[in-house]
Amino acid sequence: MADYYSILGVGKDAVDGDIKKAYRRKAQEFHPDKNPGDKGAEAKFKEVQQAYEVLSDAQKRAGYDRYGTADGAAGGFGGAGGGFGGMGGGGAGGAGFDPNAFGGFADIFESFFGGGSGGGFGGGGAASGVRKRGPQRGKDIEAEITIKFEEAVFGTVQHMEITKPETCPHCQGHGNEPGTKVSTCAQCQGQGQVRMVRQSMLGSISSVQVCSKCEGSGEIPDKLCSICRGATRVKQAQEVSVTIPKGIEDGTTIRLKGKGAAGVYGGEHGDLFLHITVAAHPKFSRDGRTIFSSESIPLLQAVLGATVKVDTIHGKVSLKVPAGTQGGAEFSLKGKGAPSLKSDANGDHKVTVVVKVPDKLSKREKELYEQLAEATGVDTTKGGFGIF
Repeated sequence: MADYYSILGVGKDAVDGDIKKAYRRKAQEFHPDKNPGDKGAEAKFKEVQQAYEVLSDAQKRAGYDRYGTADGAAGGFGGAGGGFGGMGGGGAGGAGFDPNAFGGFADIFESFFGGGSGGGFGGGGAASGVRKRGPQRGKDIEAEITIKFEEAVFGTVQHMEITKPETCPHCQGHGNEPGTKVSTCAQCQGQGQVRMVRQSMLGSISSVQVCSKCEGSGEIPDKLCSICRGATRVKQAQEVSVTIPKGIEDGTTIRLKGKGAAGVYGGEHGDLFLHITVAAHPKFSRDGRTIFSSESIPLLQAVLGATVKVDTIHGKVSLKVPAGTQGGAEFSLKGKGAPSLKSDANGDHKVTVVVKVPDKLSKREKELYEQLAEATGVDTTKGGFGIF
C-alpha cells in the first residue's frame, strides 16, 4: 500500500494547510505539462493526486490512518472483516458469508487474463467486465491564479481564460459529420466488445476486451467530423468567473465543480482545481487572521508618548503610544486584521514600533540634547563619539 504521507512529504500529524501546500508543491513539480514525455513524472503526478484526495478528506484520512486503505477496509481480498475474501471471523467456517466477498479475487483473475471472467473455466456463460462504452466524465484540470493581498482579505471575483477540451460544436459530440449516418460496428456487432478465448493449464479461459475498431462505442461514423476528426471534443479557450472568498490564504486550492474538461458520449464535465497565490504586500504580512506591520516613530514620541496614525488594511487608525515605549514593542489593534474561510470575524492587527533615532541634528537640537544629557547625568564624551 502506498504511503500517502511520504508521497506528499508530510508527517502523519500534518494539518489541512500543510497537506494543501505540500500537494500544490508536488503537483507543480510532477505536472505533465512541465515534464512532457516523462512517464515517470506522470505516474508520480497521479500518485500525488491520489494521496491528496485521501488525506484532504477527513473521513477517508481517518480510514487510511486506521486500516491503511482509503475506504477503511481492514480485511484481506474483498476488504471485509478478516481472512481471505472478506469471510467472517474464522475463515471458511465463519458465520455471515458474503456472496460478493470474492470481488478482490475476480480483480486478480482479470489482471492475469485481460478482462471479465465470463464463462469461468469452461468458457460458457455471458461475458462480463467490459461493457459497451457509455458516458465518460471529463478529466479534472488545474490552473493557477495570483491575487492581491487586499483581494485575499476582502474577497473578489476574478475572470480568467482557461483552454480545455470542450464538446465539438460542429458535430455536438457525436464524432460524425452532421447529416451523415453512423453504422453498427461490424467487428463487434455493436456490442463495443469482443470475446477472447485462451487456452491455459486451467482449461479454456474466456474474457472480453474493448473492440479495437470502434474503441468501445459499438458504432462507426460513415464520415468523421471535419472539425474534431471523430474525437468528439476540441480544445477551446473559455472565460471562467471565479469567486474568491474573503479570508483565503496563500496556497489554498479552490475546486470549481464542472469547470474542467468536457466529458464524452454525454458524460459530465470534470472539475477545475484552482491554486491560489497571494502576492506579497509592501507593508503588511499575514498569518491566518492576524496581520502584521511595523511603524517608525521619532525618539521623542517614544520618550514622551504620543498618539500616532498607523496604516491598516482597513485604513488609517489612531494608536496611542505610551511614554517610555521601547523599540520593538508590539501593540494590538482589535478587529483590524483579516477574516478566515471559517470565520467572518476579523482578527487583530499587530504593530511593532521602531524608534527612529535622528542621524543629523541642527546646532540648536544638539545643544538641547546636550543640556538634557547634562541634566540627567549622562556622560556623552565616553569613548569620544558623542551621543550620536
